Amino acid sequence: MMKQAQQMQAKMQEAQEKLDELEVTGNSGGGLVEATSTGKGALKALKIHSSLIDPEDPDMLQDLIVAAVNDAQKKAEQVAADSMQSITGGLKLPSGLGF
Repeated sequence: MMKQAQQMQAKMQEAQEKLDELEVTGNSGGGLVEATSTGKGALKALKIHSSLIDPEDPDMLQDLIVAAVNDAQKKAEQVAADSMQSITGGLKLPSGLGF
């Protein structure tokens, strides 16, 4: 059983490293705002189409940025959950393990 636990731990470490390298992109405004984050949810890039830059309406741009970042983070969380699910085979792990 210890050997299985060690193998699972090694697979989890490998999955965590892959999540650091993985990039997911969220968008809003029909793709006019794109946010790219790692599989762990860290924001890496933000693209804003120039047509959205209106000094008279900063609130719209701010809302679209937040929506794009949230979309990217949601996708990253799903990728991470799917990755851990494939390793644990549905085994429920205690929260706080950093996954």
